[in-house]
Amino acid sequence: MMALGGLDIGSTGCKVTVYGEDGRYLYRSYRDYPVSRNVGEHEVRAEDIRQGVFEALRDAALHCPQLGALGVTSFGESCVLLDEEDQPLRPLMLYTDLRGSRECGELTERLGKEYLEQVTGTAPHSMYSLPKLMWIRKHCPQEYGRTKRILMMEDYIIYLLTGQAVIDYSLAVRSMAFDIRKLAWSREIFEAAGIAPGLFSEPVLSGSRACRILPDRAEELGLSEELLLVPTGHDQVAAAIGSGVFQTGQAVDGAGTVECITPVFSGIPADRRIYDGGYAVVPYVTPGNYVTYAFSFTGGALVSWFIENCAGAEKALARERGKSVYEILEEGMKDEPTGILVLPHFAGAATPHMDEGATGAIVGLKVSHSTVDLYRAMMEGVVYEMMLNMEYLRAAGICPGKLRATGGGAASRVWMQMKADMLNVPVVSLGSAEAGAAGCAMTAGVAAGVFAGLEEAASALITEKEIYLPRPAMHEAYEAHYRRYRKLYEAVRPLM
Repeated sequence: MMALGGLDIGSTGCKVTVYGEDGRYLYRSYRDYPVSRNVGEHEVRAEDIRQGVFEALRDAALHCPQLGALGVTSFGESCVLLDEEDQPLRPLMLYTDLRGSRECGELTERLGKEYLEQVTGTAPHSMYSLPKLMWIRKHCPQEYGRTKRILMMEDYIIYLLTGQAVIDYSLAVRSMAFDIRKLAWSREIFEAAGIAPGLFSEPVLSGSRACRILPDRAEELGLSEELLLVPTGHDQVAAAIGSGVFQTGQAVDGAGTVECITPVFSGIPADRRIYDGGYAVVPYVTPGNYVTYAFSFTGGALVSWFIENCAGAEKALARERGKSVYEILEEGMKDEPTGILVLPHFAGAATPHMDEGATGAIVGLKVSHSTVDLYRAMMEGVVYEMMLNMEYLRAAGICPGKLRATGGGAASRVWMQMKADMLNVPVVSLGSAEAGAAGCAMTAGVAAGVFAGLEEAASALITEKEIYLPRPAMHEAYEAHYRRYRKLYEAVRPLM
């Protein structure tokens, strides 16, 4: 029986997760790689990513020789420049790298902000690929002159394994050069940027292309020569697929290090607020549908920061009792708003502010507050930020009626009920299942003919854990505090 896999390529590590045709989890292999972070320069080497991916694949092949199809997802924006020998010419700049800001401004001056938004579905920003490529062309002309291919990580690994250069629509959007209406690269934008469009991979719909592995690569990695590689997309899109979110009105809440709500909607919104808030319009796997990303840079990361720095006694007690620190903190917690406002911009602000210079704040502390109160307030702060995002989305006509939650945070009953109450929508927990890996395996299974479609794949690979319903009285109580929270960013930003 064929096994199905998902390859999830992150900026600091990669993992291969393997499932049986019946959805049973079989094996997981993980490898990390170093990231260089200097002042204003955040980079990772393509060679390190390649080595990590190949090691993970080799390990997975050893434990699951029946692996027959592998979906691939990756982080976005970052590009590798290859020479005529397919060797990387320089490290990849991560989205947090500050280079490209001036070039983004120059491109916006030439074409206009509204033109770029309408064509690409993204508000101009230096985090995207094109401004950084403009920076390389200007400051590293010899490297750019030797460039024969420009690939993001999904299509880079697929190209190395199969010899075919294909990229799915959702990842192509992260370039700031993809036309979301024509579903093709924008020659006009490339021309204005001075970048050759022929250097990029062929754009395809997620899951629509299955590329067979090269025989030499199969032998090198111990994989089957029949293995199919399937482009699944940007990591958030893979998570949406792997959460069974396919139709308008549905959304996935990725409760991981970054908090990200990805709703599905029909048609391209006409309301300008979608771009003013930094929301991208991304073609989705179901025809005529799109997704966007409402996110905070600090979701689970904020909770982890608090536990690491402020919950020493609780960690010691957890070790003594053989429990997790989360269980200790949530035992006896009051089921009511804390009244403390936490602005979760500890790593800058994402949507709807898109302010990399923003900082966090904790407001409303009293001597009567405890460590447990602060812990709950951290979770509340993340959700207040998502309430603000949902307000923006609804104003643009995007109205998710239910959330399917996945990631580490989805294992917390307290946080899940809090989200249902504060956001006023039912929340279905899928537990801490790896939705991105499941989404890859699902698209791979459909491409390989194991499943007739994504709905059938979802029934095999996705299990609902619990459903949390909003409580009207709690929502009303949180609404009163949210009205204060909406003023917090504007109050804090001038001071910092």
